[in-house]
Amino acid sequence: MSAPRLFDLSDRVAVVLGGTTGIGRALSRGLAEAGAYVVASARRAEQVAAASDEIRACGRATVEQTCDVLDHESLLALRERVENELGPVAILVNCAGVTRRQPSLEVSAEDWQRILDTNLTGTFRACQVFGETMLARGAGRIVNIASLASFVGLFEVAAYTASKAGVAGLTRALAVEWAPRGVAVNAIAPGVFETDLNRDLLRGTERGREFRARTPMGRFGAVEELVGAAIFLASDAAGFVTGEVLAVDGGFLASGVNQ
Repeated sequence: MSAPRLFDLSDRVAVVLGGTTGIGRALSRGLAEAGAYVVASARRAEQVAAASDEIRACGRATVEQTCDVLDHESLLALRERVENELGPVAILVNCAGVTRRQPSLEVSAEDWQRILDTNLTGTFRACQVFGETMLARGAGRIVNIASLASFVGLFEVAAYTASKAGVAGLTRALAVEWAPRGVAVNAIAPGVFETDLNRDLLRGTERGREFRARTPMGRFGAVEELVGAAIFLASDAAGFVTGEVLAVDGGFLASGVNQ
């Protein structure tokens, strides 16, 4: 197979959960540009509509439907509609996530549970729902979104760090279990990327300056720089890759002393 065809996602159906803002929206658009039919779903209908317009602008079909990774039935309903209207889901990308910075002694049980339920249990729930039909067909690609916090501790985000360490472990566990049945499970661990939600927190703050200083490339990432990794893991180019957590971090995790 030629190199361009290895990365061609033409006519494959991809579902991106949390695919309407930030990293998820960039990945939704990037997968569509690589040829996939992409369904970008999240909780807010207006954001789903906007992301779907971008997918259609790439010339790809989509389905507009909200869902919530906390709600098993909503995921089942999304899967059923997508497979009825577009065909079998070949690619699942799990981008839904939340965080909150707070000293650990002040974290409420409700905040802890909400973050774990969304980031870790929500990812597992989506893998169960969409993995079921992938396993029945003997083929599929799942791409989870891990984090720098999957590998290192980050200050005052204990629940987020625990959840993302769990995502890395879950990715490896499902990869081992499902590889014999044709489903590859991998993850991307983004470094520090500016989005509308975190831009003010990164620019002009001590936390932002520390993140930049510890990134050997000396800058924050642009969300579009994650698209190549997602296409790779979703494509035939990654045919013998599973259980991998691929860091796209400007060298952050490789870094010790930068100067």
